[in-house]
Amino acid sequence: MSFFSFLRASLSVAALAASLPTRAQVPPTPTGDVFVDAKGVLRWQKTKQEVSLFGVNYTAPFAYSYRALLKQGIKPEDAIDQDVYHLARLGVDAFRVHVWDVEITDTLGNLQQNEHLRLLDYLITKLQARNIKIILTPIAYWGNAYPEPTNTGRGFSSIYDKGQAYTNPRAVRAQENYLGQFLQHRNQYSGRLYREDPGIIAYEVCNEPHYRPPLAPVLSFANRLVAAMRATGLKKPIFYNIAESPQVKDAILDANVQGVSFQWYPEGLVAGHELKGNFLPYVDQYPLPYKGDKRFDTKAKMVYEFESADVLQPIMYPFMAKSFREAGFQWATQFAYDPLGIAAFNTEYQTHYLNLAYTPAKALSLLIAGRVFHEVKRGQSFGRYPADTVFGAARVSYRQQLSEWNAPAEFYYTANTGSRPMQPARLRHVAGVGSSEVVQYGGSGAYFLDQVSPGTWRLEVMPDAQPESDSFATPALNKVVTRITWNAQPLTVALPDLGPAFLLRGLSKGNQAQATASGGQVAVRPGTYLLTKATDARAWPAQKTLGVIGLEEFVAPNPTFELPLNVRHQPAPQATAGQPLSITLTGSGSAFNQADSLLLVAQHYYGPTRTLPMRRTGGGSATATVPAALTYPGLLRYWLVLKQRSGETVTLPGPVPGTPRDWDFTGSATAWEVPLVAATAPLPLFTAARDRDAVEAKGISWTDWTDFTTTPGGALALRLLVNPAKAGQPAPSPASALRAYLGAKTATRTADLAGFKDLVIKAASNQPANTRLRVALVSRDAVAYEAVVPLPAPGTAARVPLSALRPAPLLLVPRPYPGFLPLTHGPASAPPFRLADMEVLQVIVDQPAALGEQLRVDIESVTLE
Repeated sequence: MSFFSFLRASLSVAALAASLPTRAQVPPTPTGDVFVDAKGVLRWQKTKQEVSLFGVNYTAPFAYSYRALLKQGIKPEDAIDQDVYHLARLGVDAFRVHVWDVEITDTLGNLQQNEHLRLLDYLITKLQARNIKIILTPIAYWGNAYPEPTNTGRGFSSIYDKGQAYTNPRAVRAQENYLGQFLQHRNQYSGRLYREDPGIIAYEVCNEPHYRPPLAPVLSFANRLVAAMRATGLKKPIFYNIAESPQVKDAILDANVQGVSFQWYPEGLVAGHELKGNFLPYVDQYPLPYKGDKRFDTKAKMVYEFESADVLQPIMYPFMAKSFREAGFQWATQFAYDPLGIAAFNTEYQTHYLNLAYTPAKALSLLIAGRVFHEVKRGQSFGRYPADTVFGAARVSYRQQLSEWNAPAEFYYTANTGSRPMQPARLRHVAGVGSSEVVQYGGSGAYFLDQVSPGTWRLEVMPDAQPESDSFATPALNKVVTRITWNAQPLTVALPDLGPAFLLRGLSKGNQAQATASGGQVAVRPGTYLLTKATDARAWPAQKTLGVIGLEEFVAPNPTFELPLNVRHQPAPQATAGQPLSITLTGSGSAFNQADSLLLVAQHYYGPTRTLPMRRTGGGSATATVPAALTYPGLLRYWLVLKQRSGETVTLPGPVPGTPRDWDFTGSATAWEVPLVAATAPLPLFTAARDRDAVEAKGISWTDWTDFTTTPGGALALRLLVNPAKAGQPAPSPASALRAYLGAKTATRTADLAGFKDLVIKAASNQPANTRLRVALVSRDAVAYEAVVPLPAPGTAARVPLSALRPAPLLLVPRPYPGFLPLTHGPASAPPFRLADMEVLQVIVDQPAALGEQLRVDIESVTLE
């Protein structure tokens, strides 16, 4: 049986039928059409109030999502029901999608009445039932294959690429034909024409077009498509992308459109692994490049897509929302929310990952970002990082991995927080991951508390989510990256109107739980509950809804089907000899979770063996400390032994039957290993042979790539390539860079850091006289300290004293997209350099003033000595 054939979706029929004017987290969204005033402000037609809408893109009716859901045995309608509920739960009130025209047209642009179009109708209807507003982009301009290899769409985008789309007369006519028919399409569920649907507040003509000078063909094309849309009787505002082809921005500014659209990918896309470190400076501001041009200032502004790609940290979205509002945006939609039915695998878009069940903390940061977007005034500034980590009711902390919203009626947080609620007696909504003064919780999933009436609250508890592997590595439908488990977890609630002896009753389908709290504590499993101070059964409320949320509604994946025993652990590259060594690992599977005892067996390669008990620390993690007596210089090897009540034992890595103490143990070659070195031993920060899959190395211009090569001595080296600038185009400076996160490397040598004096860089260049190399160390607070590297003679290494490092603007690599965004961040002040605070290494190649042939800089290693 397919895992997702038993997805749980306990939806109340009564709640689904309800269409109510308020939502659980935010004030009601005004209904009716919008307009753009003379100052470029998007306003509601009826109230004349400014529009401010925040949400997601979501693609279940189309392309890979549609195919993958069917492969998992899930009806797309059921997936839409589940995901739209979660979006409403997260306070989303904006939805955008670039429609895969290739799946709903023929090559002439005739609209095809097929399953994809029907599902779009269905999705629109379900979004409107939750009061989520919509902007549609009818033309996507690409096939439906990604991430799979073969395009199966037969529409006009299957034969015309983006360059031909505006230059080929037949392609232009096909688009005009399609836009007219698309807007005249009647939603088969609501009966409304797309051009008249009040839930669709505006249109963006096309997704990320690619144009080049001259301007006249671009302007003519844009106006022809707009005219085709207006010919249907469409009265709604029309937006056009201005971020993708800035070289023709004047054509877009002169076009007959009422708004312009932007995107934001602040760390680039598709790193192939999780990015780590402090990226808050990357999202500190979004300066608009055309501000001051009257044509631009009088147009409304939307962000059609944004994402902190390859980053799981639950701190990016609120900062991005703050920056959007400072820039003047009135609409922002993340790309893209993962359908619940395939989120366990993150196969839809490898570089994106967002789902309430599978990325709970990141999802709650989206909830907080929505509150920021609605409450921060358009154009309001809070200064520059780090001065802007508290803005309004929001607080963001990289070190705590915490986003927090603390308002009189709302208290939301993404990790353990010690903050006191602003006004506990006025609280109406609480949501969190981890614990706070209001809720102490033992699980790893998200939970929500919403007041139904004084003394009565609705509680919703999501299942535990446990990472299995790197969410951003190469995905597959047979590789689970996040495991879901349903566990009974302790929950303590401290709300003034509930008291410590409240009653709990299950609400969601099949949830028969009933309990009386003791000291405010109960045990809960995933589901929805009603908590009440009243002891009289007649006091339980009769109402079935809370805004657009049904009291009994609950959607969550069932426990992940049984997977092989899995343990996640990466040994430290080095550890200091003679110091206790803490070892932490994370496991999953019944063999791990139900083991009677966890033992760490540690030994030197030819030395004594010790068995140490491991302590479970929650979330599937366990830890043990190897005593200093066993960490003398040498190679420490260790295994995890799971001992079951039956007496059976299994050892990891492996798994291998038995224990390392058995005479016939066959897993000796699989041990985890860590070198134990003297406090004065060099500490490698980057070694090309070992770190090649865990670093970011790209050209700044997106056309200069990186590769690996071997040195004359046979060592592997990272090759940074810099190409001559094209005629008429300015060359970027810097031109290419390596970025390496150092957290795992320095964590087990912290006691030694004060003794290091120099950075030693092994590097070579094919043009030494034309090469300027810089090295930088970046602190946890994103302050960079750098120095110029004297290029060493062949076969030698350059030595840079740490005392030579000076505060410098932080180079934002991977480079933010679009390219007009800042490339550096300079803090207002920098504390004295302290090696223990550093967590990122950068090696930067500057663009030569004149470059006649490709520059190749090979970096073999960077070491602290």
